[in-house]
Amino acid sequence: MDIHEHQAKEILKSFGVPVPRGGLAYSPEQAAYRARELGGNAWVVKAQIHSGGRGEVGGVKVCKSEQEVADFARGLLGRQLVTKQTDANGKGVFRLWVEEASDIAQELYLGFVLDRKTERIMIVASGHGGMEIEDLAEEDPDSLVRSVVDPAVGLALYQARELGFRLGLEPKQVDQFSTFLRACYRAYRDLDAMMVEINPLVITGSGDLVALDAKMSFDSNALYKHPAIASLRDPSQEDPREATAYDNGLAYVGLDGDIGCIINGAGLAMASMDMIQLAGGQPANFLDIGGGASPERVCQAFRTVLSDQNVSVILVNIFAGINRCDWIAKGVIQAYKEVGIDLPVVVRLSGTNVEEGQKIIRESGLPIISADTLEEAAEKAVAARPQSAAA
Repeated sequence: MDIHEHQAKEILKSFGVPVPRGGLAYSPEQAAYRARELGGNAWVVKAQIHSGGRGEVGGVKVCKSEQEVADFARGLLGRQLVTKQTDANGKGVFRLWVEEASDIAQELYLGFVLDRKTERIMIVASGHGGMEIEDLAEEDPDSLVRSVVDPAVGLALYQARELGFRLGLEPKQVDQFSTFLRACYRAYRDLDAMMVEINPLVITGSGDLVALDAKMSFDSNALYKHPAIASLRDPSQEDPREATAYDNGLAYVGLDGDIGCIINGAGLAMASMDMIQLAGGQPANFLDIGGGASPERVCQAFRTVLSDQNVSVILVNIFAGINRCDWIAKGVIQAYKEVGIDLPVVVRLSGTNVEEGQKIIRESGLPIISADTLEEAAEKAVAARPQSAAA
């Protein structure tokens, strides 16, 4: 789960990370009031969306007067910002962050991520901030320094200081950097984060370190332990299909194709999508219905898939272990009755109670297309598409 910049800054601030003063605004008048409240003669107004690259598309501006703050806010609120990290629809701007302008002497990059290869938290830092990590890795790979944290020990002081010296910081700054780094690490560890990124981490004219921007994302499977973090979720920044699926406990990712997928198990879902493409089609989604799927859950999966107007055929592929094929079959029949399906549906069942499930499908009298193998199911799904979709 991603959160907004201002939320990430509030969290990091509570762990001792220095951040600029700022305020949230939902209207041009409120933005101008925030500037007046902060004082000074320059403010940075930032669109709050779940994406990087805002500045490149007009989502960030330094303003020199309250009127300029209000005018910029008026033109930004309600816009769909399309960045290199969003799809063609972009992200809606419904809130702004107004913060005091900073005296920037140097920009650094700092990130904490989970390195799955070493099964450790990895710190990635660079003496060049303000760029995306992908651009840094491509344009100046030698500037990146990495350090892996041993979970049994945590981020030791000597390790933090070593990183500071490798970035070329002055001794006074190394002490600040060590404190800064360890605070970020505690936030990552204690809140089950998946990523903490400070870009840029700036050194001010007075030599202090400040988190000028911040991103955090969290392990969705651990949110039950952190209700305060879970409450920060912003559905307006999510794909509406994915938001609906999340609310119903389904693992769903929207894609650009037209063959809707209802599958159990992430591995089988990936294999099914590959087989659809091999057969000449394009999947419309990834949907893992999970184990122990009841007919009601199957019915909800159909509703979720059908919420995508691009879907022209549905492929149900179930290898039942914890699941039962008769449950899935009953769910398909229930979906036909409750949802009003008028698209071709291809069903492939295998595993627990497969004979009973196939019998339910066969005796339903509904125009359901059956398949015995994944390859056959994919080919039948591609063949069942309307000519307009196939073209």
